[in-house]
Formats: sequence, C-alpha cells, structure tokens
Amino acid sequence: MHAPLAPSQPASLRDDDLAACRALLAAGSKSFFAASWLLPKRCLDGATVLYAFCRIADDLVDEAHGGEEAVAELRARLDGVYGSALCTDPIDRSLALIVRRHGMPRALFDALIEGFAWDAQGRRYETISEVRAYGARVAGTVGALMTLLMGPRDEETLARACDLGVAMQLTNIARDIGTDARNDRVYLPLTWLRDARIDVDTLTTSPEPSPALGMLTLQLLQEADRLYARSEIGVARLPEDCRPSIRAARLVYAAIGDVIRKNGFDSVTRRASTSLFRKLVLLARSFFRLRGEVPVPPQPALAETRFLVEAVLAEPLVLPEYGR
Repeated sequence: MHAPLAPSQPASLRDDDLAACRALLAAGSKSFFAASWLLPKRCLDGATVLYAFCRIADDLVDEAHGGEEAVAELRARLDGVYGSALCTDPIDRSLALIVRRHGMPRALFDALIEGFAWDAQGRRYETISEVRAYGARVAGTVGALMTLLMGPRDEETLARACDLGVAMQLTNIARDIGTDARNDRVYLPLTWLRDARIDVDTLTTSPEPSPALGMLTLQLLQEADRLYARSEIGVARLPEDCRPSIRAARLVYAAIGDVIRKNGFDSVTRRASTSLFRKLVLLARSFFRLRGEVPVPPQPALAETRFLVEAVLAEPLVLPEYGR
C-alpha cells in the first residue's frame, strides 16, 4: 500500500515542476515527443513526469558507468517518492503525486533502474530471451506504467503493453547496431553471432555491414514484428481517447524497421530514421484501425515480462483524495 503524502507535499502538480519535466521531454526522444501530441490532457502531464524521471535515471546511471553509487542514489530517491517525507527535487515531487494517483508499484521502477544499470555496465546477452529480459526492464516497464496512467490494470492489457515496449526496444537495437558496436556495446544475442560466425571483438573494433549481419538484423526485426502484432489487441483495450497516441508510437517505431529494410539491413553505416513528414502521416493514420490489421488472439505475458504484470496485479489501486 502507498504511504500517504507528507502534510507539506503539494496536492497537485506545480507549474514550475511540470515545466522542468516538459523541458526534458522536448529535448529527448523525438518519437515519444511526437506521439505525446495525441495523448489526452488527462494523461499528458503524467506521461511527461514519467519520461522526465526515466531520462534523469538513465543519464545518472550512464554517467556513472553503471556504478553502484548511482543505482543507490536512484533507489534512495525512490524511497523519497514512495515514502511520506517531502520531496525537494521537482521531478521526484511530481513523480510522488503520479505514482500515488495511479497506483504504480515501486517494483516497476526498480526493474527500470536495473535495466539502466545493465546498460551502463555493458552487459551482453547470450540468447534472445535474455535480450527480451533486458527490453522488459528498459521498455516493458514504461509500457506498464503508461497503461496504469491511462487507467487499465488488467492482466491482458498490461501484458500487451509490455509486448509493445519490448518490440520498440528490439527495433532500437536493430537500428543502432553500428553505433552501439563503436561504443563497445553489443545487444544482439551472442548465440546468434556465433551461429553466423561473426566475431564479437571484430564487430566492436571494426564494424562493417555484411550479409550475415544483415540476416541477424532481419531476424531481430521479425521478432519485433511478432511482438508488435501481439500488442495490437492491447491498444484496442485502452480507453478510446488514448488509442491514437499509443498506436502512433507503435506505427512510428515499426516504420524505423521499414527504413532498415529499405537500407538493405545495413545498420552499421546507415542509421534509420523517419522524416517529419512520415511521422505526421503516421500520426494521422493512428486515428484509424487499418484494413488488414488483425490483432493476434490473447496470449500469456512473455516469460520475461510476467514479473511486471504480477507486480501490478499484486497491488490494489487506492484512490487518493487530491487533484490533477
């Protein structure tokens, strides 16, 4: 159960705190920023706060190169957010209101921080399941948090939101193979690389496009497409005023995969991106279910995201007595 707000804690989001959160959103993810245009007002401020906390957490752990001190600092900040003492940081103060209002379990944020720590430590992953487990932490958590922000907290909708988050992360990995390799980061499953006879050290010291690497990029995009298809029924279960924004995010990220395909699966010398015009087209398209888009029937949560769904189901929503 959530602790009550401290007596001195503001009962609604402060304008100056929200402005600090908005500044981080505008300077961050262009795809997320574009999709946020379509969020209903009742969700937009909360989504901005969530993004701001994710951004500062990612930056803090990354700058500390995965150091335990950074992780400890973030966990201490969460102690404040979920405790009864007054938060003094504008991001934390805003988050404290949002997590209580929407019954967001701390376990989701702990998993997010764990994923950032894995990222900064340069962890590598043997199997596609381990890559999905990483995606569950850095992106599936965000899918679950956004779902709670919009209202639903049932198992099916949460599982599909996590599918969408992991699919987006796999798309990011496919897009950034070259950039990551030049930074000594490898997210492709090591078993795939060995089977394709691609040497990891060669990939990181002198990355070059090749048919073998292109095939692995295709394989990763196919896994992302499978999860995008699974997620579609979850979008349809969201409140009607929220569907365009989430469908827009899905379409914009899936379009990155289309560009990678057009680039001949070369994510080493070319970085796929969608133009502003293409984003605007996809934003408009998000208001309609497309002909031929048939949702995949309900399926269990991914094994790698099940713990996120269970964390929400284990925590009942207690509606607070305060405003926006």
